[in-house]
Amino acid sequence: MFQSKISGLGFFVPENVVSNDDLSKVMDTNDEWIQERTGIKERRHVIKGTDTTATMGVKAAQKAIENAGITKEDIDFIVFATLSPDYYFPGPGVLVQRDLGIDTVGALDIRNQCSGFVYGISIADQYVKSGMYKNVLVIGSEVHSTGLDMSTRGRGVSVIFGDGAGAAIVSRETEEGKGILSTHLHSEGQHAEELSLIAPGMGKRWITDIIQDADPEETSYYPYMNGQFVFKNAVVRFSEVIMEGLKTNGLSPEDIDMLIPHQANLRISQFIQGKFKLKDDQVHNNIMKYGNTTAASIPIALSEAYQQGKIKSGDLVVLAAFGSGFTWGSVIIRW
Repeated sequence: MFQSKISGLGFFVPENVVSNDDLSKVMDTNDEWIQERTGIKERRHVIKGTDTTATMGVKAAQKAIENAGITKEDIDFIVFATLSPDYYFPGPGVLVQRDLGIDTVGALDIRNQCSGFVYGISIADQYVKSGMYKNVLVIGSEVHSTGLDMSTRGRGVSVIFGDGAGAAIVSRETEEGKGILSTHLHSEGQHAEELSLIAPGMGKRWITDIIQDADPEETSYYPYMNGQFVFKNAVVRFSEVIMEGLKTNGLSPEDIDMLIPHQANLRISQFIQGKFKLKDDQVHNNIMKYGNTTAASIPIALSEAYQQGKIKSGDLVVLAAFGSGFTWGSVIIRW
């Protein structure tokens, strides 16, 4: 049995900055209203005809590969997490394999939304620990802006989300006691519709129905979120899964050097920080400038924290996420 580690990180966000004031021009909202509820000041949106979920994933992957000190030929497998693929099918994993010019390695697409990157790291961890692969590329990438209801009707959701991509290389760790110590994954499908996008799909609401009805009030193809219910569940599950990871490794909250929470809402992160009695320099938040980038949020924040020197060798780093599904999870790493 091998040990695994995150050997390289990289992220990419579009240059187009959309401020709260920009949104106030297209919907009934304002900077104070958005910041008070979410902590977000601005986010990035792709410009039509430029980047997609897959192309942003490629750009983040190139940076992660370079940061790891390897070449694309060293990649043995690709895991791509997203809720916003370029196509209904095939998934973006194979598009990354093609665009990076990597040989015919396997490409796996996973649909765990805000928990997608944590699930992806867990999958990569198992592949590396088993000895099957040496270097697994894990990507989280999202283009939300093209599918949001950018009107007053949709403001409760649309002000939250941004576009971006992050990537990590999971490789073999040779030093005892370092690397990914454990991963912990959960789901609770009874709340699946509380944070969801129902159509178009192969289920109850078909694209043919939407086209035939041509109903301007149709909302099933826009994201829906029961915000208060999601918030209440998130703070509970975040706490539980972080403690689960710590206890599994005989650790306590006092051992945490850096917590990277999914950037869902600054108020959630602040609640968890307070509960675990962590200082500001022990938690990295960037939702203020990027918004919620779903599967991309943790790799973007992790990459940024590492680049800023907030993570050093020997640090205990905790990744934690909660989102649609409901799904949630954590990763415990000795850097």
